Amino acid sequence: MARKTRPSGNGDYDARSITVLKGLEAVRKRPGMYVGSTSENGLHHLVYEVVDNSIDEALAGFCDQIEVTVHADNSVTVSDNGRGIPVDLHPTEKIPAVELALTVLHAGGKFDKSSYKVSGGLHGVGVSVVNALSEYLEVNVDRDGQRHHMEFSRGQTTKQLSQTGKVSTSGTTIRFKPDPQIFTVLEFHYTTLSDRLRQLAFLNKNVRITFRDERKDPPSEDVFFAEGGLIEFVTWLNRTKKTLHPKPISFSTTKDDVEVDVAMQYTDGYNENIFTFVNNINTHEGGTHLTGFKSALTRTINATAQAIGSLKKENFSLSGDDVREGLTCVLHVKVKEPQFEGQTKTKLGNSEVEGIVKQVINEHLASYLEENPPVARGIIEKAVSAARAREAARKARDLVRKKSGLENAVLPGKLADCSLDDPALCEIYLVEGDSAGGTAKQGRDRSFQAILPLRGKILNVERARIDKILGNTEIRSMITAIGSGIKEDFKLDEARYHKVIIMTDADVDGAHIRTLLLTFFFRQMPELLEAGYIYIAQPPLYRVSKGKEEFYAFNDEERDEYIKRIGGEPKRIMIQRYKGLGEMNQDQLWKTTMDPAARTIFRVTLEDAVEASNLFDELMGDEVEPRRLFIEENARYVSHLDV
Repeated sequence: MARKTRPSGNGDYDARSITVLKGLEAVRKRPGMYVGSTSENGLHHLVYEVVDNSIDEALAGFCDQIEVTVHADNSVTVSDNGRGIPVDLHPTEKIPAVELALTVLHAGGKFDKSSYKVSGGLHGVGVSVVNALSEYLEVNVDRDGQRHHMEFSRGQTTKQLSQTGKVSTSGTTIRFKPDPQIFTVLEFHYTTLSDRLRQLAFLNKNVRITFRDERKDPPSEDVFFAEGGLIEFVTWLNRTKKTLHPKPISFSTTKDDVEVDVAMQYTDGYNENIFTFVNNINTHEGGTHLTGFKSALTRTINATAQAIGSLKKENFSLSGDDVREGLTCVLHVKVKEPQFEGQTKTKLGNSEVEGIVKQVINEHLASYLEENPPVARGIIEKAVSAARAREAARKARDLVRKKSGLENAVLPGKLADCSLDDPALCEIYLVEGDSAGGTAKQGRDRSFQAILPLRGKILNVERARIDKILGNTEIRSMITAIGSGIKEDFKLDEARYHKVIIMTDADVDGAHIRTLLLTFFFRQMPELLEAGYIYIAQPPLYRVSKGKEEFYAFNDEERDEYIKRIGGEPKRIMIQRYKGLGEMNQDQLWKTTMDPAARTIFRVTLEDAVEASNLFDELMGDEVEPRRLFIEENARYVSHLDV
């Protein structure tokens, strides 16, 4: 066989070509590998890493107070009353342990299970990464009757460890300011941080977390404290709902070194809200602990229903969906050596945990239902009602279930499909109205862009059961066109498009339709959100032109900037305000909203399933009062009522 001819020599590829990044240089070189991004997510992750250290002290039983302060300059201080990071010299590294923890990757007490039985922190990158990505960081350690102080800049020590005074307490205080050389966003969001801190307080009962924001005038302060732990968490989640039983069902036990903590309560709603955590990490992709919980819940409720005779007249058993309808549950397991997998490393993979959770739920839930017959009957009656509705919806589901090819599922007649058959290359636009749909069909690239016009506003699935949802013509059209099915029939690899783009008018009705569609995807096809398949198109609001020059503006500021750029007499400048997509010509819609080389589309992500569910409950649920309060609290942020 002929050997391929290669250029002579080594092309200057020798030992000098191998780059060695020392200390924390690797973190600064590739920050996204350690904190996820250099935008908002990564910025807030810095706070989470420092707070996680304090939470680990609480898990170990040495800390019950944590204070987090955002200062006026957007620096952050995190303080706790734990043991304090050790300050003595490390036996092999010959530097103070606190300096080692702050300047060396993977250096810390969490690797020694005699120091911490379990620990949080999603990636375990530690506070050294925060140090590397901070313009400055200072630490005060109160330990052994002395306060010890040390300072750093961009991961480098600028002030050696010194004693600055006597103290009678213990703990660690870290103040840091994110580095503007690294982060594109430098302002912390109050709600993002407060939501996470509230969650941590629920997950770690009797730990008081104080959150202060000194950027406000006057400064604000919130205290998060949950004496009841997960019971209070579920009560808070259900605060806008009607519950079937007054108190959440809860139990906490340890089996084979795995601590299982559960609180659950049924409501009169139709959606299930199960949130799982491992060592304080929100495992929104689920995992073995969730699998064990679901299996045990279905088995236990069926067994109880059989025992009390609730299924004697029925020719079916209760499915998993039936027994989870209206359920709000928080499951928190603490595992010594958690193994994470999945797209975002938030799916628990420890096989032994499934069996442990299953045993705990089987035993404790069965006992509770036996000892509380009225609660058991209420839960079972709701599950039986759900099962009847499921049976009634079977025929409707068959219309939209996608089997091999398109068996029993004819594509909607109004769908203008694309010619390519590789889902990774294809995208579908969900367009508001037939008029805009017609323009989109004319302006699209037929090879990879499909158009599905939606007439009117779809059903609000937050207030509907599956039979009613599948009875909605527009929803059936969407499910059939996308091809992945819903609920237990959902199969991500059968999705016919890897981009599902919501394209609605830039007005109040368009925003409402967009919200209804997002509610549908969140409640019925959350896997599409988790896979990053859902997008929102951004059509322009204005066309600014003079002669042959034209610009498209997405807000008032851009419009005014283009007017200045064009210049000349204002009378000669044409300003067109688009009230709807149907007002655009096909070429305008293409080059502003549909051309991949020029358009702006936003990917919809699921950062915090707990907060997302809470928001949909408030905005789309049956209770009016939470919506009224939301409007009152946020009305001041509205700038355009017709945008």
